[in-house]
Amino acid sequence: MTVVGGSRADERALRMAEEVGRLVAQRGGILVTGGRGGVMEAACRGAKEAGGLTVGILPGESREEANPYVDVALPTGLGNARNAPTVLAGDAVIVVGGEAGTLSEVGLALAYGKPVVALRPSGGVAELLAGKRIGAYAVEAADTPEEAVSKAFELALRARKALS
Repeated sequence: MTVVGGSRADERALRMAEEVGRLVAQRGGILVTGGRGGVMEAACRGAKEAGGLTVGILPGESREEANPYVDVALPTGLGNARNAPTVLAGDAVIVVGGEAGTLSEVGLALAYGKPVVALRPSGGVAELLAGKRIGAYAVEAADTPEEAVSKAFELALRARKALS
């Protein structure tokens, strides 16, 4: 499960991201993020505290840029272009807060056919896009971390069944 959001976030968004990470891990999911600070670090912290596995797909060339809660750090040297492998690595994408980089991740996820769930109360891009249609694509809305994770797992399962 991929979680995207800003490297800068307010306390509310960070608390929500941490809970999302915890819930993903409790469901047995592997958490994928961009591996750095803000929402990414909070989600990884929540997943680690719940005994989960975390993957950070990093923009630079060094594993050292990963936050301390990343188990598998994958340096790409791609800068913001690392957003494509970040969204492709998960079965669905959960959006917590976010700014311009997060907006690009949502666009890429939709273009690749990944289910996207936006946690509306976390603000930023999530609030902007929750419940919206972008052409043929829908960004699902969630009002709690529990609802976001539940919807993301349900949509990912539905997408996998449609492919088989």
